[in-house]
Amino acid sequence: MPRPLGELEDAVMTRVWQWNRPVTVREVLEDLQQERSIAYTTVMTVMDNLHQKGWVRREAEGRAYRYTAVSTRAAYSAALMNEAWSTSDSPAAALVAFFGMMSQEQREALRDAIRIVQHDEAETAPAPETGSAGAEGDSGAQPTAPGR
Repeated sequence: MPRPLGELEDAVMTRVWQWNRPVTVREVLEDLQQERSIAYTTVMTVMDNLHQKGWVRREAEGRAYRYTAVSTRAAYSAALMNEAWSTSDSPAAALVAFFGMMSQEQREALRDAIRIVQHDEAETAPAPETGSAGAEGDSGAQPTAPGR
């Protein structure tokens, strides 16, 4: 499980994720400088640290590197949520408390996500066996994943 990104690491990764293409230190620097005063070497060090931590991969281009995200922000967020949830002494209580903090929009997004996961599970579930009696009495109900 990845550790949470620091404030500057997050600012850099936000750009890498948003741009969704290989980026240089100079590009990130110029964008960050619109919000704060920051040195080239600071951004270079942060991007090197992100590479060492496995957040980005890099390829040499001349005397510089181009950096690309290894995973998505969604995957990062999911890993953080999973870590927080799995370290709780009462995962169910932690989920209830978390859901209680959510806005209506977030709860709707959660419902949508659950529907997507259930749909994906239904598509990958093994087909029901057909008996010798054929399809008589078939209600047309779709099979569900085990345990649902």
